[in-house]
This record gives sequence, C-alpha cells and structure tokens, in this order.
Amino acid sequence: MWKPVQRIRWKTEPGGWPNEAQAKAAMLFEPMRVGPLHLDSRVWVPAMVPWRAALDGSVTSANIDWYRRFAQGAPGVIVVEATGIRDVPSGALLRISDDKFVQGLGEIARVIHEASGGRTRAIIQLIDFLAMKRRPDPKDFFFRYLAITERHREKLNLPGTDDLQVRTALSKLTEDQLTQVLEARELENLKMGFRERVTDVHLQHIRELPEQLPSLFAQAAKRAQDAGFDGVELHYAHAYTMASFLSTLNTRQDKWGGSREDRVRLPLDVFRAVRACVEPSFAVGCRLLTEEIIAGGAGQEDAEFYALELSRAGMDFLSFSRGGKFEDAQQPKVKHAAYPYTGPSGYECMPQYISDEQGPFGRNVAPTKRIRQRLRAENLQVPVVVAGGIYDFSVAEELLRNGSADLIGMARQSLADPDWPEKVRMGRGEQVRLCRYSNYCEALDARHEMVTCELWDREDLHLPGVAKTPDGRRRLVPESEACNKSEDNGKHLMK
Repeated sequence: MWKPVQRIRWKTEPGGWPNEAQAKAAMLFEPMRVGPLHLDSRVWVPAMVPWRAALDGSVTSANIDWYRRFAQGAPGVIVVEATGIRDVPSGALLRISDDKFVQGLGEIARVIHEASGGRTRAIIQLIDFLAMKRRPDPKDFFFRYLAITERHREKLNLPGTDDLQVRTALSKLTEDQLTQVLEARELENLKMGFRERVTDVHLQHIRELPEQLPSLFAQAAKRAQDAGFDGVELHYAHAYTMASFLSTLNTRQDKWGGSREDRVRLPLDVFRAVRACVEPSFAVGCRLLTEEIIAGGAGQEDAEFYALELSRAGMDFLSFSRGGKFEDAQQPKVKHAAYPYTGPSGYECMPQYISDEQGPFGRNVAPTKRIRQRLRAENLQVPVVVAGGIYDFSVAEELLRNGSADLIGMARQSLADPDWPEKVRMGRGEQVRLCRYSNYCEALDARHEMVTCELWDREDLHLPGVAKTPDGRRRLVPESEACNKSEDNGKHLMK
C-alpha cells in the first residue's frame, strides 16, 4: 500500500474518558431521528466486508456471529457489509440479488436487534460493481485474451500475417516496445487486469445500465425490508458502479455523463426507484465521497453539489468517505486482482499510523463539515455521518458539538473493540481497546481473507468453542465482555 513520504509514526492517544454521568449527558449518546428511524445514540458502525459469506453469496453462521458481536456493544446503527444486487460471482461477499437470500439476511437483521436489546438499527449497504479480471500472465494475455487487429499488424510491420504470428511477435517485445504497439487500454489490461468502466458504451450491458440499475436496486431494497432491516445505504462511493457515474471521469456522451447534472441523474433515479418500492418507515440513505483524490477526479465542489441534489430528493442520511479508487491502485502481482485501496486515494480512505504531518486521524472531517454547512445554509437538515480515523470519545463529542457531523462513524475502532459504545456509556472508557491503525485488517481484506483484528485474534485460541479461521490460527470474533465484569478483570482483558 502507498504511504506518505514523511513516514511519521502516530499513536492513538485518547483525550480522556467520561464517567457514567458525563457519558449520559453527551451528545454522542443522545437519541436522534434519521428519516423515519429513532436512534438510541449517534454511534454509527460503517459497512465492513468480513469475507464470511458462502461463495454463492448466502449468509453463513460466521456472518451471524460477526454481526451479533458488534450488536452486543449497542451502537446506534450497524451498516451491514456491501451486499451485491446482481447475481455476479464475487467471492465470499453477501448478495441480495434473489428472494432466496432473504431468509439468511433476515437472520442478520434479527440478531442485530436481539443482541443489542433493540437499541441498534440494522441498515444494509447495497452495491453494484462491474466486471474485472486478475492481472494475466503475459503469455496468456498475448495468446488467449488480446484481440488481434490490423492496427497490431501495421505497428509490427507484419501485413498479411496470421494471428499466431502477430501474437508471437508481441510476446517477444520489451515493455517499452509494447507501449508503442498496444493501445492504452490494452496495455492496462496486461499490467493491471481487465476492468469494465461505465464509459464502455460499446458494450450493450454497460450502455443499458441506467435503464436496469434503478429496478435492481429497488428490488434489492424491497428484499432488505422483507428481511427485517430498518433501512438501506446505497453505495455511491469508492471504485464501484454508482460512484463511477458520479465521477468526473464519466465522459459518457449520453444523458448519463459529462456535466454534474447528468452524472447525478442515475443516482437520483436509483434513489427514487428505491424510495417508491419500500415503506415510508424504511430508511434510505447513501454513502458518498467528499473527494475522489485522483487526477482529474471529483472534488469538494462536486460533492457539495451531489449532497444538495440528493438531499433535495429526500435522502434520509448521507454518510461520507473519501478516495478508494482503481485509477491510482498499485500494480497487482500476476494472477492477482487490482485493489482500489493501494494508491494515494486508497490511503485517504483507510490511512494508517505511518502518515504525514496530518496523521491518520480525522482526514475526512473538514471536507464533511463543509458539506454539512452547505446543506444547512440551504435549510436542508439531512443527517450527516462522518467517518475516517475517529476512535476517541472526546474527539467524537467535539465533532458533534461543533457541527462537523450529526453521527460518528467508527469502523476500524469498532472492529478493535465492538464493546466501545457500551464501555464508554458505562464510564469504563479506560477499558476500551484502541485501534492502532496498523491496517492489519485492511491487509486481510485485500487478500479476501476473513477479516479480524490483531488486538484480539490470537487470544485464548485453546479454549473450547472458539470459532477460528480455517487454518486455526485466528479467532473470528473477540471474547464477549459482559458489562458487569469487575474493574480488575476488565483491565486484565487489556493485556
């Protein structure tokens, strides 16, 4: 993964923990409304993909255990991982593309409500993504995948030769020579692996996405409602289909690309289709980027425009992230897929403790605050979620009080200690395990391995009943810490 050249090492240092009375009076633990939903607190657990689903996208017992464990800390909201709206092979990622998935997903919604004592709302994130392939072996690329054209023959000065001769000649060229013969997209397919784009309108299924996606998202949202979720979060962020329509790199010549007004057209159509398909009591919000952090990418002004348009359309909440794009991803190894969190934009999405002068903490706060201020200036009261490197109660409280956001998203901190909200609420903040931002979890995600946290995944592996990874080396969830444990025992857990 890319890291800033400064390579300054940062450490998580909380600014102080509240006692129980102070926590009770804190904004962080105040109830609030998000659209039709009443939340018990402003603690928001953003979507994290744990790679625990079955390969056909169905729910497993490991998924159930994962969400039960987060719910035991009773945050205001848990957003269930990015869940595919189309029946596309995608590894151990959840799907909601067919009615057959409703029952299993319903178990996740049920366990979140049950394990939290009814204090946590269950929202599921709906995602669409386009096809991509692993970086090919050069021999396979030249002899199997590359479509030979007359342009290749012309560049190689091989008129009238058959495809095999052209492929053989190409396979013998140096990298510098290939840059003179292959088109930019062909060269990218060789170096990074093939990846579809929303601008590939020469492909019928890409050209027709704007006609198909609203219905697909709406049907998925209806299944989420039937499964017992409290709402959906439409994934309009990072490297995926909907964010690609919003990107300034969306240069489609039809009405779905080019200007901001045209780029936001499909996200608005998707939202309206979803809203029309579910009950008024069901929340519908989205995840957006404050900035793409890539050359020529969408920036702050674009994000403000999108936030205004989506809020006016009636979104129930806006949750902000940043970066995480394929355009600046590092080259993967042969037979591995590109990962959109390995370049500078990926670092901005998931910064780690080796950082620059700004550090890994709260890099998305200022852009999110500016968007919220713009919304309020237009008298739009949609709740705003800020996320990115927030782990400390005092910081979270200040962000709420100074108007940076209405809800505080904590992903990696929640993974480090799912009991964070309950411990702080009970005046036991000193017992919280603090995320180190080493991105151990992110490295597992990049390899599509079951995600765990280095702070707890090697503890008490010998005990009976501990669920482990297939190799037996890591536990899948941390020990459940009952909130009535003694002070001494709580400190022991922090060893």
